[in-house]
Amino acid sequence: MKVTIKYFASIREAIGQGSELRETTVATMSALRDELLASSPAHATCLARGKSVRMALNQVMVDESAALSEGCEVAFFPPVTGG
Repeated sequence: MKVTIKYFASIREAIGQGSELRETTVATMSALRDELLASSPAHATCLARGKSVRMALNQVMVDESAALSEGCEVAFFPPVTGG
């Protein structure tokens, strides 16, 4: 299936792109994150399991168990603090 992946803030800067269209066979956010971790050193660094990373699926915050579907939009971003 094809999914659109968007990267925000420091993740976007580390990966060097704001979005990508990716063909994948994985079914969950967790499996997609694992696939991305293996795709490049930059992905491995900023999406590492020890890092706090927020995820959204079709513009709704989700956890790693969320199921992907054809044409969905996935977003990864670091936690944001404000003041």
